Amino acid sequence: MRCIVTGGGGFLGSHLSEALLTRGHSVAVVDDLFRGRKANMEDFKSMPDFTFVLGDCANVEKLEKAEEKLHGVDVVFHLAAINGTKYFDERADLVIDVNLKTTETVVKFATDRGARLVFTSSPEAFGLQTEMPLKPDAGTIFPSPHEYLRHSYGASKYLGEMLVHYAVRERGLDGRIVRPFNGYGPRLKGDEHGQVTSIFLHQCLAEKDITLHGDGTQTRCFTWYNDLIDGFIALGELDEGLDGSNLSGASFNIGSTEEVTIRRIAEIALEVSGSEGKIVSTKGHPGDSSRRLPDISAAEAALGWAPTIGIEEGMMRCWDWFQLE
Repeated sequence: MRCIVTGGGGFLGSHLSEALLTRGHSVAVVDDLFRGRKANMEDFKSMPDFTFVLGDCANVEKLEKAEEKLHGVDVVFHLAAINGTKYFDERADLVIDVNLKTTETVVKFATDRGARLVFTSSPEAFGLQTEMPLKPDAGTIFPSPHEYLRHSYGASKYLGEMLVHYAVRERGLDGRIVRPFNGYGPRLKGDEHGQVTSIFLHQCLAEKDITLHGDGTQTRCFTWYNDLIDGFIALGELDEGLDGSNLSGASFNIGSTEEVTIRRIAEIALEVSGSEGKIVSTKGHPGDSSRRLPDISAAEAALGWAPTIGIEEGMMRCWDWFQLE
């Protein structure tokens, strides 16, 4: 397959690009490196079927350049977005602007080319849904933005899904939606705009106390990056589901079902690192979901997908990688 990966310089995007190349596909990454890094592509940048286009994928000319380098395009994996919880409330304007413009451009580009589209949404698109486990077709609950803007990211992904569904129904796009649940692993950012597993491990590496948002009783299901990539690739490669289902217009939750508290993640970080730091509660970001657990039955049936790595083993692997970084 000739694959364009938007946001391919980021955490998941770079791992996806590398896995696609390893499977014999051609890959063109389009990334403006706002959150992505050239270092993430170091391991595969010299592979003959890889090319990199520097730029914003909201600019269709960048996608056209990638298409030209591939001599056509079969699948577009759209991962480019402004992520990182710290941005959601502080730069809601940027989050909404970037996420909607890039998705609108990519959806139109894939539709016009007759290419398959795998759109990366997020469990944040469910908002503050409380019914668990979260089914792929669960409703969305967004609170009023008067108090905080935390759901700028989730709302942008919700609207992105709408753009995909519209193009599927009205313009014949073969679009599939994937919602990865709390991916973690090597290359994941650990700075203030990063994600919790890496933030905690980086704090341990620096022999600092672990800063816990609130009391840490909120739960998540953390998914090893390679498991997520398997789901992405299945959605890109399969013409129909393994159960005979139509994948166009379908949405899939891809995530571990091992539900753990954020405090437990902090404890695991201390255990695997041997750090003598303490767990210190701080003020968290407003609007944080108290619980998140995916229903992955659709992915199991249609994609043959299931998680393989538990959180303790995964955190140990991350710690080993951080020490070598």
